Amino acid sequence: MSIIEQFSPQPKTPSLPLQAGVLAAVTVAAIALGWFAGQYLNRSSAEAAAAVETQDAAAEQDQLRGTEIQLEAITTNLAVPNTMWVRLEASIVLDQPPSPTLADEIHQDLLAYMRTVKVYQIEGASGFRNLKADLEERARIRSSGHVKQVLIRTLLFE
Repeated sequence: MSIIEQFSPQPKTPSLPLQAGVLAAVTVAAIALGWFAGQYLNRSSAEAAAAVETQDAAAEQDQLRGTEIQLEAITTNLAVPNTMWVRLEASIVLDQPPSPTLADEIHQDLLAYMRTVKVYQIEGASGFRNLKADLEERARIRSSGHVKQVLIRTLLFE
């Protein structure tokens, strides 16, 4: 053994009880942090669920206030490409009881509109939203503003 090795400090390793204490402290801190995070998220999800229930109840009340009429299915070909067919099943929600011929008039108007639609106009989510907005606008015009909403139940392309 050389003189340098004799006088150089030997590295100390932490004692086993100290290591166990640090491990226990970190474990307790992790458990506490997990519990607090769970409580926070649970409270947030409960508030979100209550908000959704409130919105659903309001929508249900709106539906009860209106009269919903199922229209006959619309099956026609699109303007471009004219080999592509579309089937649309929809309902309208009115703010008052309808006249006997109103549903047929709206059905014929929506059928005529669907014949003018080009496939690239209704691609994607924004195209679907635009189609729905156009259908609602045409139905409101045809009903003198009594149609509150057009509900698209099925939209198939072939």
